[in-house]
Amino acid sequence: MRIVFMGTPDFAVPTLKAILAAGHEVVAVYSQPPRAAGRGMKLRPSPVHAFAEEQGLDVFTPERLKSEEEQARFASLNADAAVVIAYGLILPRGILEAPREGCFNVHASLLPRWRGAAPIQRAIMAGDAETGTTIMRMDEGLDTGDICLQAALRIAPEMTAGELHDALAEQGASLMVEALGRAEEGQLTCTPQPPEGVTYAAKISSADGRIDWTKPASEIHDQIRGLSPYPGAGARSSGRGRWSVSSCSSQRSPMERENQAP
Repeated sequence: MRIVFMGTPDFAVPTLKAILAAGHEVVAVYSQPPRAAGRGMKLRPSPVHAFAEEQGLDVFTPERLKSEEEQARFASLNADAAVVIAYGLILPRGILEAPREGCFNVHASLLPRWRGAAPIQRAIMAGDAETGTTIMRMDEGLDTGDICLQAALRIAPEMTAGELHDALAEQGASLMVEALGRAEEGQLTCTPQPPEGVTYAAKISSADGRIDWTKPASEIHDQIRGLSPYPGAGARSSGRGRWSVSSCSSQRSPMERENQAP
């Protein structure tokens, strides 16, 4: 299939790799423009942009997609499908309707649970025992498109957001390749999301990282895991500034077990 790939962060790279390995023709890659970063504040391409250039793919980095010129360029790519993962721009109707099979999104949750910007962190912070990946045919809503494929993934009791991020990135890559294969064969069926069970994964803010020591230990444990490795959870100590907690355990220490033994 002729694929336009649209993505920006590390999370999207495994899917682009998998699509290429499956033999699909990636006719263009869209990513966020290079941003100033590092000590020298030099412009750096996104992880997707850098990988795409290594593969010799054409890369476009528009600031927005609303103009007639950008939408005409996108349509001229004559794509069978677009694959969108954490791209960072809202896709207008002209983009969504241009590919013959539509635009497919990898979302890091079992929709309709955890629509929105931070599904990985919010699932752990809520104490969920399971999450997964959804392949969705996009519409103009916020993660409201029809569900094409889903796969579940257990959240281990000590798993951090970083670890879950990596696991879901690989799961999403495999699932997207399966979805594209079915679409190519005319065997992909997508169904509307159920109205029940909708939750929203709001963007992580600085307030999310403040530990409230009056909360149950299990909630604090989930908060720390959900914000590890970034941005981290912590608290302020009088006169000593802020300190952060990089890891924790839900298991009692040997000393605690000894003290509580009958």
